[in-house]
Amino acid sequence: MEIIKTKIPDLLIIKPKVFEDERGYFFESYNEKIFREKGLDLSFVQDNESKSGYGVIRGLHYQLAPYSQTKLVRVIEGKVFDVAVDLRKDSPTFGQWSGIELSADNKIQFLIPKGFAHGFSVLSESATFIYKCDNLYNPKAERGINFNDPFLNINWRVEPNKAIISPKDKVFPNFKEVEKNFKYSK
Repeated sequence: MEIIKTKIPDLLIIKPKVFEDERGYFFESYNEKIFREKGLDLSFVQDNESKSGYGVIRGLHYQLAPYSQTKLVRVIEGKVFDVAVDLRKDSPTFGQWSGIELSADNKIQFLIPKGFAHGFSVLSESATFIYKCDNLYNPKAERGINFNDPFLNINWRVEPNKAIISPKDKVFPNFKEVEKNFKYSK
């Protein structure tokens, strides 16, 4: 398993070792021992799955501390553009975002720590997206940032007239107005 830093050092790309032959493929998507050896001390308590069609944009979602979640995300069918936004006050990358294409073909995973908002857009006809969380969902702590915030200026790689956004996601405030209670620590 290879762990690759992004332009925002705490966001990590997890590239599993894939074993392929005429029967198909096999890989470990998560191994607690290997993660700990790489300095990632996580304990996942909830798995989620969503299926969406082309043009769906989900996000940008997060939960306030102490209910925030570290997420390990991947795609098992289709292709998405996955995005994380740094919400940690005093972080050198506060207000910046990083995005990566995740697909069933590339089998890459994205590790998004606490203190980040998360979202994705579906680039294929459909996509099945799964993620592990290290904290349970708490609806009272749920917050979001408008997907179309001009300050963040995220290119979701979906034609605007084909974007499908939930009513809830359409009315989230912009980055500068959202509640953030995350602190950066080295």
